[in-house]
Amino acid sequence: MIEDDLELAQIITDYLASYDIEVTNTDSPYNGLSMLSLKDYKLLILDLTLPEIDGLELIPKIRAKSDIPIIISSARDDILDKVMGLERGADDYLPKPYNPRELQARIKAILKRITPNSKPEENVKKSNFTLKEDDMQIYFKDQLLNLTLAEFDILKLMIQRNGAVIAREDFIYASDHIEDDSSLKNIDVMVSRIRSKISKIDNSRTYIKSVRGIGYQLI
Repeated sequence: MIEDDLELAQIITDYLASYDIEVTNTDSPYNGLSMLSLKDYKLLILDLTLPEIDGLELIPKIRAKSDIPIIISSARDDILDKVMGLERGADDYLPKPYNPRELQARIKAILKRITPNSKPEENVKKSNFTLKEDDMQIYFKDQLLNLTLAEFDILKLMIQRNGAVIAREDFIYASDHIEDDSSLKNIDVMVSRIRSKISKIDNSRTYIKSVRGIGYQLI
């Protein structure tokens, strides 16, 4: 990511880390350009208002050496900037301010488009948990958990994220059984119920960790 707002860069970096997306950030456009030759990065998030050179001028220089997908992340929402950015080789344009969840979704969509398809496994087993999506069942230490539909969606997401930290809001976005206007406190209550059901099978330790200010992590 080439972004000179270091506070924003850290927020985005921390958020995307919860989706197993590792971000390397620099506030120097020329340094970012040289970094493309040092490592095989999958995607570039590019600000436009940068020191040394404008982001629109940087895009042709990037394209001269790499076909890496580019998402422009900029507070400049003028239509001309958008058109010029896309015409010069950017793949997407996301005007600031935006929810990091939208950025993650766009990254996922672009990478899915350029990555060869692989057949998903029907059953995913992670540690002590076995997920059977087709049957909407989750087993813990080979014992079936009696979960509501919303609880199933929450625990399923934690299993699929394989130990990543998940924001409370993401449980709402990912579930068809949680109302969009549901409060974050409701998520806390449902996670507490899941913990209770897990502890009836094994209360020797906590399997769902609370992450202050963000959400939860399956450990």
